Amino acid sequence: MAEAYSYFDHDADIGITGRGATLEQAFENAALAMFAIMSDVAALHSEITVQFDFEEADVELALVSWLNLLLAYARQRQAVFGHFRVQRAGDNWRGEASGQRWDEHMERGVEVKGATLTMLAMEHTADGWEARCIVDV
Repeated sequence: MAEAYSYFDHDADIGITGRGATLEQAFENAALAMFAIMSDVAALHSEITVQFDFEEADVELALVSWLNLLLAYARQRQAVFGHFRVQRAGDNWRGEASGQRWDEHMERGVEVKGATLTMLAMEHTADGWEARCIVDV
């Protein structure tokens, strides 16, 4: 399988692609791609965990909801996440993310303001799934 996540060019913002054997893994890797723009996610400790549910029938819109909810929870807790789990049961989704609070020793990248509908796509490939969208930076 290809890399878990990658980036693609966009005029003013950043395109992210998450890949996985399952739709859920593609969502998780898209989240990893988004938070990796902001910090070194490999260096994070799992000190804070959030869990949340949301409802969305359309899988493409669910990707944007997932990413934007993660950003909202991170801002609310002044944290950065680096470990993700999402489960789907029909239109119902359950998300979990863990990471740590920002501190002065953490690498800071570019702030992601939100996931957008621009170039939004979910694609079933020979290797699994790809989740793509543009994030506003």
